[in-house]
Amino acid sequence: MVSDRAIGVGLVVVSIIVILVYFWLLFIPPGWTVPLLNIGITEFLIRLTVMIGVLGVFGILAWIGYTLATTPPPKPIEEIEKEIEEELKKLEKEMAETTAKPESKQ
Repeated sequence: MVSDRAIGVGLVVVSIIVILVYFWLLFIPPGWTVPLLNIGITEFLIRLTVMIGVLGVFGILAWIGYTLATTPPPKPIEEIEKEIEEELKKLEKEMAETTAKPESKQ
């Protein structure tokens, strides 16, 4: 089983490699082009980064909207107060019954 420390070190190493490769491709491009889009690698990276940001922001916004749309509204406070009062009356009634009956001990 892999330890948490090993996973952490792996994540750090992979992150540093990705940062260095991204920096290299963005600021010191080798002159590659993306065949389907017929654009340079630098422009592709910028477009990809912006697209990931837009997807992230609006994905979270959509998730919030879905949650708001599908979550039932809370009960009105008056209904909750009524339920609490009923429960209190039940408890008071039970307490009155238990104190009115003498407990027989043998």
